[in-house]
Amino acid sequence: MTFTQQLLTIIICILATVLTRFLPFWIFKPNRPTPAYIQYLGQVLPGAIFGMMVIYSLRTVSITSSPYGLPELISLAITLLFHLWRKSMLISLAAGTLSFMIITRLL
Repeated sequence: MTFTQQLLTIIICILATVLTRFLPFWIFKPNRPTPAYIQYLGQVLPGAIFGMMVIYSLRTVSITSSPYGLPELISLAITLLFHLWRKSMLISLAAGTLSFMIITRLL
């Protein structure tokens, strides 16, 4: 890529990020109630995204060769336990990721 193309790419990325951050505040004013379908999406999308992340993370696990998917299974169990215990996707995601990193470094 030329310098101009790199610069345009960076500017477009910045504008897209700013637009996606500020757009909800421009569309949904604080003095008006949030539409019901937006509230519904706010309730169901975090779980759907979490489920997609699990499927994406486990898509390449091989249970026929060493370590037979054990790091992934253990980390998945830790993630589930933390989520049931703390009811926080951020904490359970962090615990699962950290446990997977530790387990794979020890094996």
